[in-house]
Amino acid sequence: MKVTVTTRSGRELINGGLDIDTTATVADLEDAIHQRIKKYHPSRQRLTLPHHPQSKEKPIVLQYKKVLKDYTNGNSDTITIVFKDLGPQVSYRTLFFFEYLGPLLLYPLFYYFPVYQYLGYQTKHVIYPVQTYTLYYWCLHYFKRIMETFFVHRFSHATSPVSNVFRNCAYYWTFACFIAYYVNHPLYMPVSEFQMKIGFGFGLIMQVANLYCHIILRNLRGRNGNGGYQIPRGFLFNFVTCANYTTEIYQWLGFNVATQTVAGYIFLVVAASIMTNWALAKHRRLKKLFDGKEGRPKYPQRWVILPPFL
Repeated sequence: MKVTVTTRSGRELINGGLDIDTTATVADLEDAIHQRIKKYHPSRQRLTLPHHPQSKEKPIVLQYKKVLKDYTNGNSDTITIVFKDLGPQVSYRTLFFFEYLGPLLLYPLFYYFPVYQYLGYQTKHVIYPVQTYTLYYWCLHYFKRIMETFFVHRFSHATSPVSNVFRNCAYYWTFACFIAYYVNHPLYMPVSEFQMKIGFGFGLIMQVANLYCHIILRNLRGRNGNGGYQIPRGFLFNFVTCANYTTEIYQWLGFNVATQTVAGYIFLVVAASIMTNWALAKHRRLKKLFDGKEGRPKYPQRWVILPPFL
């Protein structure tokens, strides 16, 4: 089978193309490209069928387990593939580990060490109970996230661009320092004990609920991350499309009820905005995939992310 591999600009990536077996899979093609051009590891390859620039439809991405001949017209023994270099990649577990490790290590610095003396505050630093409980809550959250990364999550994509490590770490690490600075500040004034208990109690319930949501999503995928899109069911997923994002937002709401800092609420708004966009995209995708036609199930009526608002 003759395979012509071109770049998106139309230039032939491998002069003369590739001759591969007619039973070869897309993964075999990726390996063949890697053998010819060593820097293009399969993880950084994105292969699609030719796509007209003026077309409004997205190009068809080749699935690595499918037989390459399935993408040809009829019994054709030739095919043209468009190649895109995704750049250096890193596994999602590595990405998530480093973005969560930063907050787990940085926040305690503001609690245990005389950071504020170095910043010119000479007043005696009184540590309130809410600041101690906040430290425990914060560390529990990010320790939970790291454990989920290695023992719960199953990823549909094996890798992510290396640039995302720097972007995501900047986001999480900066907010960790921003929030820790204000919660542990010598001039910090705590909320009432009752409000603190309500906030942390609600937040802890949401943390447990969030873990359960992740376990439900995990069971929708095979061990290798495959399984395609499925309708999540059970627990809060019976009412909300992205119950995992819902519980994540509400656990930070509980955190802010208990701590009451501008930095914390800014983080809540930013995080909620990002997750709402993700939820809207997933809700649209699931409704499109499960439209009730040609034997496909119809996606049930559900809130997107934040009942009763969205």
